[in-house]
Amino acid sequence: MSKRDYYEVLGVSKQASDDELKKAYRKLARQYHPDVNPDNKKEAEEKFKEVNEAYEVLSDPQRRAQYDQFGHAAFDPSQGGGANGFGGNAGGFGDIFDMFFGGQSPFGGGGRRQGPEKGSDLRFDMEITFEQAAFGAEIEIQLPRTEDCPSCQGTGAAPGTHPETCPVCHGSGQTQVVQNTIFGRMVNVKTCDRCHGEGKIVSSPCKECRGQGKVRRNRKISVKIPAGVDTGSRLRVPREGESGLRGGPSGDLYVYIFIKPHKLFTREGADVICEVPISFVQAALGDEMDVPTLDGKVTMRIPEGTQSGTILRMKGRGIPFLRGNGRGDQLVKVKVVTPQKLNDRQRELLMELGKAGGENINPEEKGFFKKMKDAFGSM
Repeated sequence: MSKRDYYEVLGVSKQASDDELKKAYRKLARQYHPDVNPDNKKEAEEKFKEVNEAYEVLSDPQRRAQYDQFGHAAFDPSQGGGANGFGGNAGGFGDIFDMFFGGQSPFGGGGRRQGPEKGSDLRFDMEITFEQAAFGAEIEIQLPRTEDCPSCQGTGAAPGTHPETCPVCHGSGQTQVVQNTIFGRMVNVKTCDRCHGEGKIVSSPCKECRGQGKVRRNRKISVKIPAGVDTGSRLRVPREGESGLRGGPSGDLYVYIFIKPHKLFTREGADVICEVPISFVQAALGDEMDVPTLDGKVTMRIPEGTQSGTILRMKGRGIPFLRGNGRGDQLVKVKVVTPQKLNDRQRELLMELGKAGGENINPEEKGFFKKMKDAFGSM
């Protein structure tokens, strides 16, 4: 099954700005989050992954440009692409040199990289509560990753021994094969079969890592969540990715934030939205009542004559701004609740109220829909 266009997945145009991409991504991430779709979790997970993949590419300017030019082929190794697009570590001219010159460029210079290399970056999806997103938190996670073997310090050699220079390539990682042909003398450079291009060999392998120099570990890492993050926020934790090669630095860890739905609150930017039920008496006469906020219960004034659906603003009771000082507001949507069961005294008082307002109310008369039926039936 072919992949859908990333712009189509997010429901935006190819000219969409970064803010439009982010807004569309957050909306869809909330919509397809598995916790929000318990009855259709498997399909929601697939949609969630598709949205996540699309945003990860389009939110990166370089990868977006490659996608705009080459489409999905930019990241498909079978079509010359790679994890980082065309010209990445897995593609480009390096493959051609490997095919014809054994990794050695015919224009001079070195062959395969023998120096230190940075380790791969890692990704971790973290689900946090509404309150943790609002006020920040420090959360400990367990992350499986590749690390230098603690027994051999990443050398691959047993404790007390050291890797030795390869006797075949003498540390270069390459060997030359000379052939005499009708066109003259040809020199073919290829990766050393003895050390596999490393330039060193291990005579006594470390028992813990079996000479690989790397081990797989579950590492506990403390991640600081800043106040004000939202679904789709990405945090970078330096040097907590996979360990580097040949003494190179470790990669980075990227933590993607997803927020659990709240029972009372929803969010719009830095504003918090909450629906509060009131009686029609409170709506008509006004009142003071306790309203739930992120800071606990706060007394709010209901103005006289408030209509159902009215939105009242509580300044500075929303989400702290991620970049900068201050907080958003809490928007309280008032819902006037009509009582369903009345005692005789309440009914009597409401009848008096209606008559005082000039309304002709008779509960014993035919209902509205019965009147309409009779009226149209007689035409």
